Order: sequence, then structure tokens, then C-alpha cells
Amino acid sequence: MPHLMNTYGRLPVAFSHGQGCRLFDEQGKSYLDALAGIAVNTLGHNHPRLVKALNDQVGRLIHTSNLYRISEAEALSDRLAAHSGMEEVFFCNSGCEANEAAIKLARLYGHQRGIEQPAIIVMEQAFHGRTLATLSATGNRKVQAGFEPLVSGFVRVPFDDLPAIEQLAERNLNVVAVLFEPIQGEGGINLAHNEFMRALRQICDRKGWLFMVDEVQCGIGRTGAWFAHQHAGILPDVMTLAKGLGSGVPIGACLAAGRASGVFKPGNHGSTFGGNPLACVAALTTLDVIEADGLMAHASKLGESIRGGLSSGLSGVSGFVEVRGDGLMIGIELDRPCADLVKRGLEAGLLINVTAEKVVRLLPALVMTDAEGAELVAKLVPLIKEFLGA
Repeated sequence: MPHLMNTYGRLPVAFSHGQGCRLFDEQGKSYLDALAGIAVNTLGHNHPRLVKALNDQVGRLIHTSNLYRISEAEALSDRLAAHSGMEEVFFCNSGCEANEAAIKLARLYGHQRGIEQPAIIVMEQAFHGRTLATLSATGNRKVQAGFEPLVSGFVRVPFDDLPAIEQLAERNLNVVAVLFEPIQGEGGINLAHNEFMRALRQICDRKGWLFMVDEVQCGIGRTGAWFAHQHAGILPDVMTLAKGLGSGVPIGACLAAGRASGVFKPGNHGSTFGGNPLACVAALTTLDVIEADGLMAHASKLGESIRGGLSSGLSGVSGFVEVRGDGLMIGIELDRPCADLVKRGLEAGLLINVTAEKVVRLLPALVMTDAEGAELVAKLVPLIKEFLGA
């Protein structure tokens, strides 16, 4: 047996190689990948431009450290600022690290305003990571259980519930920020209404709070915009990124604008590997391909087609609740726990995921073709029907 720590309930398959939205196991069986490494492999597998860029960069330079300027990190920060309207970028290696940076920034912002015990509003069903601070911000007791005492300083409200936040605005003087996902991924593909985000932006402006969006799973073109909050026409004070930014190479980012700009000073935060040349080239190439190949518009169109096909195919089936999502971030809610569908999909050559116990989650690569989208629907609908006994 391998000496891996027992922290994952792994499926009984190991993949040897991939191409586009196909993965192949060690026995040569082909699978349609509708999960993309949990929204990580934006460009699918073995994308020629990404492979070449990474090979070229490995031959030049992999790491130097942030003791020195890193040209690739500077270029990537400029690109992300141009796409987002944000002003500053801190690079790290993962989504939880990006959210840790956001939490630290919010606390420092509060202390600079004379608030000794700053609090951050977070949402029920949220997922922000598994470090002590980010799991404390997460709205899932299963993730938190056994790791008490949790980090204090978080105030939880129902997701997409503006009145609950307005009540806090009237009485909680220690709040300095709101942290939420425009689309909750782990929570079951729950979408915040655009009206909610716009009204929340106004509350934050009125109260001097930081408006912080976790775009780790829903960002980088997945919803048909660079970032999901852009559908509401707003600009956050803090935004966190990771997952799809490097198409499989670990990279995360915490971006700041407005009143959050300039909060961090030298020595306030850092990362040994953050912003290394290899990871930044992966991210720059990912952004290049998304733009050059029109992948955001494609994600929007294909996502609508997949959701329509799933809704049509499952309409009237007892046990089916609804299909929801935006772009290529799709959830199919059933009326019962359905984790068994993951194994059934694996047997059928389809890689899917179940989250929040009752939601089939689809996060395919942005390079998925129309034909592969139709194949996904054609394979998944019968699996769900059979599982529901239809």
C-alpha cells in the first residue's frame, strides 16, 4: 500500500494521460471529464499552447523567490488588473491561501481603523478552504468538526439574504468586511442574485466595510465573464482566485482595490512559492487562450445548452428537483443523497462529482466541444433516471 495519509476517499482509478476533455486510465479506458480537476483544468488536458509554454519556462527559470522582481508575476498582475478593474495583486499557491490573505487583509484594515476585534460576515453553506481560518469561515460543520476551537471573528448569515445583513449593519459595530462566493460551489451550486450583490455593495460602501468575493471556483471565465460578480456590474474591494487560473499548475491570487488598496505593507504577508515564474506563465497562457479562442462566450453558450438538455431529459422524473448554474458551472439537485452516482458515472466512462449530498456537480473544461456537451447529457440523463428508479 502507498504511504499516503488517509485524507481522501479516492475512487479506484488512476489516470495515465489525457487529451482535451478525455482522460485515460492505466488500462486504457477512456473517460469524458466533466469535472476538470474540480474546476482547475480550464484548458483541459495536454493543451498544446500550455504544454509548450511550460516546457519553455522550465528550461529558463522555475523559481527565484520574492526577494527579487519576477517579470512574469508583474505581467500577470497587470493582466488580472486589466480584466478585473482591481489595483493590487498578491500571489500565492491555492484558494485557501488566497482567502487567508483576504481574511488577514480585512483584519489589518479593521485594526488600522481602531477596531480591536474586527469581524467578517460570512455565509451559510459557504466553502473557503481547510486551513484553520478558512474552515472557520466555511459554513459546513462536517469540515469544521474535530478542529475546534475555531478561529473567532466570523459572523454567519444565510446566503443571498440581504435583510439578515441589513440587521447586522444596524447593530454590529465590529464588522469590517463581508466575504462570500457569487456562486457557491461546494455548497451545491447556489447563485447569489445580481440584485443581492449590488445591494450588498451599497451597504459596504455606506458602512465602510470591505466587499470581498471568493471567485476561487467560479472565476476565470467559467460563467461567461472573467469573474462571476461582473454579471452584477460591480467592483469588489477584495477578490480571491485560484483553481482555473493556472490550468493545473498551482497558483492563487488575492486582489485588492479601493479602500483595500495599500493595506498590506512589506512584512505583513508573504509566500515562498507565490508568483513563481512557472505558475505565472501557466496563468498568462491560460488567459491568452481564453481570449484568443473566445472561450468565455463558448462557456456561456455551451453551459446553456447542457442545462437545457438536462432539464428536458429529466423533466417530470420523480426525484429530480432542478438544474441550476451559470456557464460551465452546473448543479443538478435531486431529492435524495446521490453520492453513488459518482461510481456509476465512473463505470460508464463519465467523471462527475456530488456535493452538498444531493447535487450532481459539473465543472467541465472551457474547451469542451459542443459534441462533448451533448455526449455528457446523453450519458448523464440515463444514469440519473436509473438511480431515481425512473
